[in-house]
Amino acid sequence: MKLALKILAVLVIGILLGLGATWLFVVRGAMPGGVTDGPWKTNLLIGSSGGDMRVRAAVAVHGLFALNRSETIYYSTNADSDGNRLDGNCTYLLTGRDPPARWWSITAYAADDYLIPNAAKRYSVSKNSVTRNAAGQFTATLSRRRSSRDWIALGGKRFSLTLRLYNPSPSVAADPAHVALPSIKKVSCS
Repeated sequence: MKLALKILAVLVIGILLGLGATWLFVVRGAMPGGVTDGPWKTNLLIGSSGGDMRVRAAVAVHGLFALNRSETIYYSTNADSDGNRLDGNCTYLLTGRDPPARWWSITAYAADDYLIPNAAKRYSVSKNSVTRNAAGQFTATLSRRRSSRDWIALGGKRFSLTLRLYNPSPSVAADPAHVALPSIKKVSCS
């Protein structure tokens, strides 16, 4: 009887440790290979042959339909340029220049990693959709209320942003921590 209880206790502890490690590495995304560039983060193992089971599981949970690293580099953030967590009750300005890639897009995602539902169906901005000033700089508004033409709709909850660089220039692959990526500045909160 005592032996059976010990075996059961070891099994329960093993299952709990396994589930906890899975949650930490897959759901929370705490895996090796991370690179930070301002508020933006990328993982050099995503989409590469060097990605192990943990990386592949995290991509399956957070990056549905992710492309190979040779085609696309993904940056994501859940914080603004000051390091504060992104909040759907706030308004943000996303400002920058075209990143060095054939094409790019920035998309907002809800905490469940799906698009934020909104009546206007405004989920992202891209190289082809933003307006640039004479100096080549763009500014997009992220908010709950419709704003400018360059607007991404938010919900009243926490969210994240994903920046996709399709066919990035060799300089991005060579030094992903020093790419000129857009800044994210909080304007106000309701």
